[in-house]
Amino acid sequence: MRTREGTREGGLVVDEAEAVVIARVRAGEPEAYAELVRAHTGVALRAAVACGAGADAEDVVQQAFFKAYRSLGRFKEGASFRPWLLSIVANETRNTLRSAGRQRAVAGREAELLAGEPLIPEGADPAVAAEEHERRRQLLAALDGLGEEHRLVVVHRYLLEMDEGETAAALGWPRGTVKSRLSRALKKLGARLPEEGGEEHG
Repeated sequence: MRTREGTREGGLVVDEAEAVVIARVRAGEPEAYAELVRAHTGVALRAAVACGAGADAEDVVQQAFFKAYRSLGRFKEGASFRPWLLSIVANETRNTLRSAGRQRAVAGREAELLAGEPLIPEGADPAVAAEEHERRRQLLAALDGLGEEHRLVVVHRYLLEMDEGETAAALGWPRGTVKSRLSRALKKLGARLPEEGGEEHG
């Protein structure tokens, strides 16, 4: 669960400290931008990997931060920076994949996502940890079988833990589109994933 101090405007939580940093950059203090880079690099890397950037994730994120800096003058005052940045990351990932003419295999994305941060607390029951790892592997394999729009909406809502408004802002879609595509994506995922508690033998 993420917690951020701030006010809620238009369905998004606006981090007030972040808004101050953005105002400083716009006022001619470019070095303040480093604070935004430090705060959002982790989630930007996870987004790039989840969208298929693979080994190019760091280059994609670096380029996305550069483009965001160049476009900060057009950033809507009072908006949330994170979904706006992640929309640039998603676009940059698509451009990278298109220019390279390839799609990343799900195994590569899985390894990189799992390496990003510890998902299982240290000291957890090894059997529980193994089960959680397997569940995540199955989810990523199922995601790989979805079309791009359905995969993106699931990634943003669940892997990146963004709410509906943030997802809409990050993907540049109306909220109604997020809701309908998420519903269809979850139905498709449900058909691909083994049922909870079902006996699955390899």
